[in-house]
Amino acid sequence: MDFDDYVLTRGDALLRFAYVMCDDAQRAEDFVQEALVRCHRRWRRIERDAGLDAYVRKAIVRQYLSWRRRRAAEDRPTDALSDTRGRPDGAIEAIGERDAMLRLLAELPRRQRAVLVLRYYEDLPDGQIAELLSCSTATVRVHASRGLARLRRHPELAGLVAVAEEEA
Repeated sequence: MDFDDYVLTRGDALLRFAYVMCDDAQRAEDFVQEALVRCHRRWRRIERDAGLDAYVRKAIVRQYLSWRRRRAAEDRPTDALSDTRGRPDGAIEAIGERDAMLRLLAELPRRQRAVLVLRYYEDLPDGQIAELLSCSTATVRVHASRGLARLRRHPELAGLVAVAEEEA
């Protein structure tokens, strides 16, 4: 598959992946663009030697992790919800839950967040996550366990879980 075809077919999925990772549409676009620029330089070799999706996702994850190291202290998530006018009530609740989860993920250390997004959003096994993050599978499991434990202890998530249990 040539580079242009790859970007046309996988671009939206890569943007969604980057957005869940960083919770910022403009940064997600920047991460994907930078990762694709870097991959374009080596496209023939990547296509021949490695899985395209795995390689590009790894480049996006590296962009995200690098950004998180450089991030300014004043750059923090807000409590504002997205615009919900004209949406059904169920959609408003879903937006609120999604925004709450993205805020909670943003509070996690960068490696824990990356592991949880790769595991639950991209549905990758621990071995592939370890390869993407250049660590062992045991380290992936530790980051996942600690990240999930931290999310479970958060009072805002406890409220979402209680609502979900009442509806069930």
